[in-house]
Amino acid sequence: MKAAVVQSAGQAPVYAEFPDPDPASGQDRIRVRAAAISQLARARASGKHYSAAATYPFVAGVDGAGVLDNGQRVYFAFPEAPYGAFAELVPMRPDQYVPIPDAVDDVTAAAIVNPGISGWMALKERAAFQPGETVLINGATGSSGSFAVQIARRFGAGRIIATGRNAEVLRELKSRGVDETISLAAGDAEQAAAFEATFARGIDIVLDYLWGPPARQILAASARCSDPARALRFVQIGAMAGAEISLPAAWLRSRANVLMGSGLGSVAPDRIMASMRDLLISAGDEPYRLDVETAALTDITDVWGRDSGNRRVVLTP
Repeated sequence: MKAAVVQSAGQAPVYAEFPDPDPASGQDRIRVRAAAISQLARARASGKHYSAAATYPFVAGVDGAGVLDNGQRVYFAFPEAPYGAFAELVPMRPDQYVPIPDAVDDVTAAAIVNPGISGWMALKERAAFQPGETVLINGATGSSGSFAVQIARRFGAGRIIATGRNAEVLRELKSRGVDETISLAAGDAEQAAAFEATFARGIDIVLDYLWGPPARQILAASARCSDPARALRFVQIGAMAGAEISLPAAWLRSRANVLMGSGLGSVAPDRIMASMRDLLISAGDEPYRLDVETAALTDITDVWGRDSGNRRVVLTP
C-alpha cells in the first residue's frame, strides 16, 4: 500500500510503499478516506511526543476517517505501530474506532476531532464542568484553543475569557461570543493587571494550552485575587509557551485550586473514545466552525512542514 512513511529518527514522512497490514486476531481492516495533520501527529512522527513509536520505519498519523470491510464509516484513533493514519489501510481493534454519524462527512470527521477533543475532555472528563460556569481559555488563538471556545459555549458556559497573542483572532473570537479577551502580547505588568481584574470577577476553570509564562501569570493572579472558597480547576493541556514553570508552594496553599492534566494517559482510553463519539454526534446535530484544506497523500512532503495557521490540512489517499 501507499503511505506517509517515517524512515528514521528526525526525518519527515515521505510518500512510499509500505507492507499491507495483516490484521491480527481481534483487529479489523479500515480503508482510510481522510486523515488530518495535527501537532500530535507531527510530534509523534518526530519522536518528540511521549507516546511516539520507538522503532523505524513506521507510518505517520494518529487518527482519521475510513470505512470497514462491511461498509460502516468509522473514525479511528491511535493505530498500533508501525501502522498509522496516513496510509491507504490501517488495522484497528473495535475499541479504537467509533461510528461516524451520517450528517458528518469523512473530511469533517477527520478534521474536527483532534482539535476538538482536547477541550471536550478537559471540560467534561477532567474539570467536571457545570453549565453556567466561567471558563478561561489560555491560548485561544490556536486551532485547539479556538475550538475549545466553541465547546465551552455549546456546553453552556456562563462566561468565556480568551487569551492569545494574535490580535486579529482575538477580535474574531469576540465576535463569536467570547465575553472578554486578554492579549499575551502586552507587557508583564499589563497582563498581570488584566488577569487580576478577571479573577476578581471569578473564574471556575482554566483550560491551558500554553503553560510557560502565561500559565504562571494566571496562577499568580489566582493566588492573589481568587475567592478562597471558590476552587479553581486548572487543566493543563499543551505547552506551546514552555515546558516548565516555577510554582511557589504558597500559591497552592493559599487558595482551593486544583491543578490537573488532560491528555493521553490522564484520561482512560475508553473515555477518550467515548468523548470522540460524543463530539462527532454533536457535530452532526450542529456543525462546528473550522477552516479545512484537503490535500492528496502524495503531497505529504509539500504540506508537512508548511505553516497552515489555524487551517486543518486533511490528507486523502
